[in-house]
Amino acid sequence: MKLQRKNRLRALSLGAVAVSGALALTACGSDDTGDKASDSSSSSSSAGTSSIKCDDAKGQLLSDGSSAQKNAIDAWVAEFSKACGVQINYKAGGSGAGVTAFNQGQLAFAGSDSALKPEEITASKKVCTGGQGVDLPMVGGPIAVGYNLEGVDTLVLDAPTLAKIFDGKIAKWNDAAIKKLNPDAKLPDLKIQAYHRSDESGTTDNFTKYLKAATPENWKYEGGKAWQAKGGQAAAQSSGVAAGVKQTNGAIGYFELSYVADGMKAVSIDTGASAPVAPSSDAASKAIADAKVVGTGQDLALELNYATKAEGAYPITLVTYEIVCDKGNKADSLPATKAFLNYIASEEGQGKLADLGYAPIPADIISKVRTTISGLS
Repeated sequence: MKLQRKNRLRALSLGAVAVSGALALTACGSDDTGDKASDSSSSSSSAGTSSIKCDDAKGQLLSDGSSAQKNAIDAWVAEFSKACGVQINYKAGGSGAGVTAFNQGQLAFAGSDSALKPEEITASKKVCTGGQGVDLPMVGGPIAVGYNLEGVDTLVLDAPTLAKIFDGKIAKWNDAAIKKLNPDAKLPDLKIQAYHRSDESGTTDNFTKYLKAATPENWKYEGGKAWQAKGGQAAAQSSGVAAGVKQTNGAIGYFELSYVADGMKAVSIDTGASAPVAPSSDAASKAIADAKVVGTGQDLALELNYATKAEGAYPITLVTYEIVCDKGNKADSLPATKAFLNYIASEEGQGKLADLGYAPIPADIISKVRTTISGLS
């Protein structure tokens, strides 16, 4: 992915966020604010070759959740709002915040980098009258381990070394374990500043699932959305972790590949395959293709193989789900919710992901997602 193209898309998507910052209709619904959608709300977009179908979409939508998918959501919102006149406010407050707000009836849909837990599904039934919250895998991608280390342009790490770094057991960049993996690098006698998420995050959940699966003897923590290891530097959301790493020589952190920017590099992972694997859309897709659907009914929760040693497969991979009621959605927000979800699950919507540093969902899975969306009521 080229940084210039990514930055142009980010600039475009920021404009969409500015337009869509007003309070929005929620899953619990509200009276019509009087805002009218453009005439395109009842037809397909006429802009370019876009295949966006607005149908009866109108008004505004409020959503919250995964910051991992924010850059994708911003780009999608820019196109969808232009075509359909619907305002979408995606707050990107983290997966934990999104699930909580959804189960309180505050959102039309939520984003989460972890599938709903059984107790969260039970809670959703109070909001989804006659139904429940379901997981729709929509955005795939690698969790990059970004670092900022002057004079070191390439860096290879493995699961045991990563676990010890983020657990405070490897404190200097010239530690013997890092030297062994990078014999040609000029590693400085410099303290490692390891950044992690301060908020509950599906990115944390997936990153620690990788450490637990790939090196259980070195990562003894239970795991979950909340960071559990001691020490290190904490920052809110992926953007905060990325900013901390970018501003600090000697820093390392985890976040989605789309957050790797000037001043940072991404670690390649020694998985035990013939060559270390760098994070990329293709490498993430190879890992996601091995995922199994473990959800029941309309729920499409996936099980990833974090300990994969397949050639070219990047193991620290996440899938972001859009969480929505399968039944019991509010009549005033349902048309816009379905239209937006249909767009982002479409070939056109999924086609935007690679240029943003994400991975599209494999065809056999995304086809099931489209079927579920068509039946939302």
